[in-house]
Amino acid sequence: MPLPEVTQYVPHLAYDSVVFGFSKGKLKILLMEYHATGWFALPGGFVRKTENLEEAVKRGLYERTGLKEIYLEQFHTFGDIDRFQPEKMRTILEANGHLIPENYWMLDRFFSVAYYALIDHEKVTLTPDALSDSIAWYEVEQLPELIFDHGKIVQKALQTLRDNLDRKLIGGNLLPERFTMNELQAVYEAILGQKLRRTSFQRKMLSLDILERHEKLFTGKSHKAPYLYSFKTT
Repeated sequence: MPLPEVTQYVPHLAYDSVVFGFSKGKLKILLMEYHATGWFALPGGFVRKTENLEEAVKRGLYERTGLKEIYLEQFHTFGDIDRFQPEKMRTILEANGHLIPENYWMLDRFFSVAYYALIDHEKVTLTPDALSDSIAWYEVEQLPELIFDHGKIVQKALQTLRDNLDRKLIGGNLLPERFTMNELQAVYEAILGQKLRRTSFQRKMLSLDILERHEKLFTGKSHKAPYLYSFKTT
């Protein structure tokens, strides 16, 4: 695959995506592993001159997950000078067989606009990009060391997620359209990193008047079957 030309892209501007999924009671993040380096990174990319910023982010996520309808939030721009590490970028490109000119544009300093994305873990078809050996889910509590400032980006995304937990109805974007109260509580606990009292959590969620109650989920004894819920549409 040929190297991208600078004429195609907005110079010095990149994006990084912290893609959250939820599975088996665990909050997870998508990470790429660059070819022949052992380096892990968030999925990201560059913005074409012919597209809007958010269109670029959605394009990158679609190429890696197969999903078009994704909940996205821009949460911070990262521009510290210590994120400028041209030799690491050169190593990544050369590990993929490219000969890199001395002043190649991808070795320049970049400012990265960061987004978090919330997706239903079960609907994803993972596809690594041209520079990566793999793309996979990793538990938030057991992440490998990340390249550049991607560890800081993840921590900032997590804090933003926690701050917006109730206000933006985040939990519903990590679950199927209909879910049990226990499943919703498990999402909250995974994001907050702490256990919550079942009765207090249920009382709080019902008091917010944001849930629609549906039929019971019958999987065993009928008197123990939990109700299914969905978030109300505004």
